[in-house]
Amino acid sequence: MKQVNFKGVNLPAIGIGTWHMGDNLKTYAQEKATILYGLNHGATVIDTAEMYGEGNAETLVGDVLQEFDRQKVFLISKFYPQNATKERMKQALNNSLKRLKTDYLDLYLLHWRGSVPLSETVAGVIDLQKEGKIRHWGVSNFDTADLEELYGLPQGDQVFANEDLYNLANRGIEYDLLPWQRSRQLPLIAYAPIDQGDSRGQKLTQNSVVQKIADVHQVTPMQILLAWTIQSEDVMAIPQTSSIEHMKQNIEAGEIILSDSEMQQIDLQFPGPDSKQPLQMI
Repeated sequence: MKQVNFKGVNLPAIGIGTWHMGDNLKTYAQEKATILYGLNHGATVIDTAEMYGEGNAETLVGDVLQEFDRQKVFLISKFYPQNATKERMKQALNNSLKRLKTDYLDLYLLHWRGSVPLSETVAGVIDLQKEGKIRHWGVSNFDTADLEELYGLPQGDQVFANEDLYNLANRGIEYDLLPWQRSRQLPLIAYAPIDQGDSRGQKLTQNSVVQKIADVHQVTPMQILLAWTIQSEDVMAIPQTSSIEHMKQNIEAGEIILSDSEMQQIDLQFPGPDSKQPLQMI
């Protein structure tokens, strides 16, 4: 699978999202098998959060990690904004680590901004780093102004990644946020990289150009959408699926290289932003 370079760390361009997973006992075994399939086939980044099912997704991932070499997994979790103080962050992390059945995270993200000053949050994650409980720290759902504020703080520029909504139907961050991050070598993790909702009244997968390009590559339109998201060298996508077949397709999408002509054809159908857009979140 295509690799991305995250501040000197080589990672697969396609990881595994876990939102809405771990909540249903009837599908638990299938979800566990799907994540294991992904890990065994190169999708060795798992993204979860204490918010997902109020810990259920982390518990699922913890069970998965009992059957795979923990050291080969790049494990990401996130903490609530209300847990962004030093003391609450430490407790939140300990709770997450207990559910995940591990003693460290590779990346710990502030899930979105709240009322806790960023300076306190940065000081807290750096303390956790010094304790060896997290290897890296980062943020999620941050816009350009948020990152500018972060970089203005002592050690704020040590942020490892920003995780935002990004897909063909939601390209707003291309106007200013992505260029800002690229100028500082700050990688992007794209959540919801396959948008199945309507875009200007037409589903992305039903677009004739997307379908035509998919036919040329002998893949599904969904795989083209995912491949589009990771065409840059500094964007990782974390699609979520509970299906082994879809997991297989996600991983295969990590091998698809779209030509300049194909990217231009897609751009004509779904143009990028020509002005600043409000940061989209789901």
